[in-house]
Amino acid sequence: MVKPHPTVAPNTWSFLRDAMITPTGFREYDARWKYPDDINLPGITALGLGLGTQMHRRGIEPVIAVGNDYRDYSLSIKNALMLGLMQAGIHVKDIGPAVSPMAYFAQFHLDAPAVAMVTASHNPNGWTGVKMGFERPLTHGPDEMSELRDIVLNGEGVPRAGGQYEFVDGVREAYLDDLVGDFKMSRPLKVVCATGNGTAAAFAPDLFERIGVEVVHSHTELDYSFPHYNPNPEAMEMLHDMSKTVLATGADLALGFDGDGDRCGVVDDEGEEIFADKVGVIMARDLSKLHKDALFVADVKSTGLFASDPVLQKNGAKADYWKTGHSHMKRRVKELGALAGFEKSGHYFLAEPIGRGYDCGMRVAVEICKLMDRNPNAKMSDLRKALPRTWATPTMSPYCADTEKYAALDRIVAKITAHFEQGGTIGGRAIKDVVTVNGARIILDNGAWGLVRASSNTPNLVVVCESPESEAEMRNIFADIDAIIRTEPSVGAYDQTI
Repeated sequence: MVKPHPTVAPNTWSFLRDAMITPTGFREYDARWKYPDDINLPGITALGLGLGTQMHRRGIEPVIAVGNDYRDYSLSIKNALMLGLMQAGIHVKDIGPAVSPMAYFAQFHLDAPAVAMVTASHNPNGWTGVKMGFERPLTHGPDEMSELRDIVLNGEGVPRAGGQYEFVDGVREAYLDDLVGDFKMSRPLKVVCATGNGTAAAFAPDLFERIGVEVVHSHTELDYSFPHYNPNPEAMEMLHDMSKTVLATGADLALGFDGDGDRCGVVDDEGEEIFADKVGVIMARDLSKLHKDALFVADVKSTGLFASDPVLQKNGAKADYWKTGHSHMKRRVKELGALAGFEKSGHYFLAEPIGRGYDCGMRVAVEICKLMDRNPNAKMSDLRKALPRTWATPTMSPYCADTEKYAALDRIVAKITAHFEQGGTIGGRAIKDVVTVNGARIILDNGAWGLVRASSNTPNLVVVCESPESEAEMRNIFADIDAIIRTEPSVGAYDQTI
């Protein structure tokens, strides 16, 4: 196989013939590119050949389940990927259009040893990518991604005989059956179902109706142009829209889903937008009553309440803070045998006996409805208000190029560590510790904290701050951390701020 070109100009003979792949698209746990700027269809086929070759190298049975999200170009991407997989001698089981968790489910349902889901996740149109995995319910982490990158970019893909194609119908229906089980609401519940016109629109309204929920539709028509906003329940634009719909309709809560349906966002009956880590604490409180001495994994962007909440402590729950990223979190939940993992971005990983350990926004939605059913006299706002009060920023993402962000972060972390060792303060408080498992999480003497890390999937850094004292302290923490970040000239403007 010929090595892919890092750049081939569009609208040329070579662009239709030669594989073009920008190396930075191979990220920590996903492959993600702008299309066709950073990858062309022959490049996607080269990726499929490389993935199939990786399966053979690792002794994986040559069978893979493949799906695609609802974007106008995703089918073309999937067809090019499947061509490469078949060139590698892989039996491709095409499950059709899907949300990512339906593809993960298909691994179990079809007993397929591998999965590849063509999706740009919550990224805007113009992006594409692949989420893939071999060891269910896990997906590729840094080691697997590095190996795949080297196979593809070095032209090490090996064509083999035996590749075949099979379209498998009925996986969507089996997935919904699995989510519903025998559950039916015993209390009235009116839910705003927000999908931002993304792929989840083909699943979530049906799911809610089947469990006996009254559905208020919010942009649930499939439309890959995303005419209202990009479906991302971590973005304030979508959360604000969900809030307005709750208040206008008198709904009990709103549940919103991202572009590939593996994340879930929540707005309560008062229109309050609850960040996903706080929703995680609400769920952990409920689950820890049912499962004594439960272990929960939280990502480093998440609230400190997983470790300090008195209700969780009373129930014997333990917390483990780990690296941000769906692949890292899935792996950690499995390694520790945790009951669940919670990520501030809205990825939740519900393990046995609740789920199968992969991130599924639909599963989370069902479990939140079950939580409300177990608390028939409570409103979602009551459950929010029962948590200890903290003040937290949204997840903020200042621009930093993929080619520069990790080196810039290393220098920022070194400056923060030196500041700590010299007895410096952040937000006017003494620094208790600096945890560097994933960037730098600066823990202050009253439990307040601030985080800076590199985004795994976009050209950004990530900044989050939280205070148990006041909004003013939260802002002061952000200002001090931002001052350190601003010593790096390669870091640009924030996508949103406080």
